[in-house]
Amino acid sequence: MSFLAVEPSTPSQTEPPVSSLVENDGFYVDIHLSQMRDAMRLDGTVTDVRLRQAVIAAILHVNHELRDWKLRQVATGYTTLAAVPADRIDRESILIAHYRRAVYCTAKADLIERYRDYDSTASSMSDKKMMEALDNAPGEQRRNAHWAIADIIGRTHLTVELI
Repeated sequence: MSFLAVEPSTPSQTEPPVSSLVENDGFYVDIHLSQMRDAMRLDGTVTDVRLRQAVIAAILHVNHELRDWKLRQVATGYTTLAAVPADRIDRESILIAHYRRAVYCTAKADLIERYRDYDSTASSMSDKKMMEALDNAPGEQRRNAHWAIADIIGRTHLTVELI
């Protein structure tokens, strides 16, 4: 019996690197994945590819929610979100801050729903509290996104809970 060592083959095509920027439609701001990762405390368990996918879905959702508002702004002559008159915080339009929050929270809600722990049996009391937090977290993120969208369009916050 003999053993022949064979050099491992290398893939002929390597995957292109994932861009750290998700370009938006020109009216709304682009989203930097690294900034979102820092702001939303996302660690390395969320891959760049999965984060990009969640951000794209979030942008599509938020842009759809703001479609009529955007059309009114464009009809008024504003070609970008930054051009729409608004107060500024940290040298940036508060509309941009609200927009980013809406996208970040929507994307994080989507990610949380897909990244549940392997053991969802909640055997101890602390595990039960953690599972309850994981169950509530997507809803809380979606609420935050909804409020950010409401802040952009000038609608009041409203939370209704069925009893």
